[in-house]
Amino acid sequence: MTIRVLVASRNAKKLIELRRVLAEAGVAGIEIVGLDEVPPFPEAPETGATFAENASAKARDGAAATGLPCVADDSGLEVDALNGMPGVLSARWSGGHGDDAANTALLLGQLRDVPDARRGARFVSACALVVPGGAETVVHGEWPGTVIREPSGSGGFGYDPVFRPAGSDRTAAELTPAEKDAVSHRGRALRLLLPALTALA
Repeated sequence: MTIRVLVASRNAKKLIELRRVLAEAGVAGIEIVGLDEVPPFPEAPETGATFAENASAKARDGAAATGLPCVADDSGLEVDALNGMPGVLSARWSGGHGDDAANTALLLGQLRDVPDARRGARFVSACALVVPGGAETVVHGEWPGTVIREPSGSGGFGYDPVFRPAGSDRTAAELTPAEKDAVSHRGRALRLLLPALTALA
């Protein structure tokens, strides 16, 4: 028997990422579906003050609307020199939602005069799993590194081209998908969610 699990996202890369994590862990019996594969429902705006609040709200909405267990993630970049911003505003840092190039250009502009030693940052992900009429599980993953001065690499999305993970000589955008899954904030969070997902199957 296969159970369908909704991922509250239209980002194909996020769906692929969760499918890869499940496959690598040998979890069978779960079919991952995205928002484009279920009937439309009203999606509340992301107004939470934390990644966890936003992830939980999205997962609750998805589970209530579809009757399916729902996974949602909220993630972003926290920069030390900006007191943890852009944080939950990462996707709309430049004003519009999801304009990666504009968001990255604004971030680099804000950090122009910040010396290399003070450009520490981390990607943070909160992943929530809500089972209709049942449990809610929220987990966190972090990926420390630094913000470099010029974009490098064409993989990934968001701030990946300007984020160099700690201990690496490549940016997140220069890693292969498998390399990124193994160490990324979302990869870490999704692996922490595996016991709850495995229990569904």
